[in-house]
Amino acid sequence: MLAQRIAQQSVRRLAAQTPAYRFAAPAAIAMGNTSFAAPRRHAATQPLSDHEASSEILAKQRLNRPVSPHLGIYKPQITWYGSALNRVTGVALSGAFYLFGGLYLIAPTLGWHLESSVLAASFAAWPLVLKAAAKFTVAMPFTYHSFNGLRHLVWDTASMITNKQVQQTGWAVVGLSVVSSLALAFM
Repeated sequence: MLAQRIAQQSVRRLAAQTPAYRFAAPAAIAMGNTSFAAPRRHAATQPLSDHEASSEILAKQRLNRPVSPHLGIYKPQITWYGSALNRVTGVALSGAFYLFGGLYLIAPTLGWHLESSVLAASFAAWPLVLKAAAKFTVAMPFTYHSFNGLRHLVWDTASMITNKQVQQTGWAVVGLSVVSSLALAFM
């Protein structure tokens, strides 16, 4: 890619350059006088003999780079957390489904019992508080990701996209997720 750009740039410069011999006297051309040729500039280079010298140049160049502000100066908003949680819950849910599906497929080979009847019987033996906590732990990411997905579908229709509405719907998604997760946990 770089070689193509260099070649293309060279061709453009040659095409745009006015030949100096057009303005020279015919006698000067015949005598081989090249004083009319375009002046050449040689690039100044700096010899690098060791690794420290090259590191020093890079360090000086880094000092001249623009620096973006640190994230600590920004005020956190529900939109940040909502976006991050939507991605995290999506990854967690898909990872959990793939993990359980893979284990369910290889369980007979390993001699494990992951049949529905075994899972239901073992879950029924748990204390009520542990059952509710496990259900809430599974329901919360699922409901949050579902409600936030609906929120994104509403945005795709170009409605409710002002800053105030985005914040309101963000808190609404959090509230609906908590309430529906609690309802699912105690069913």
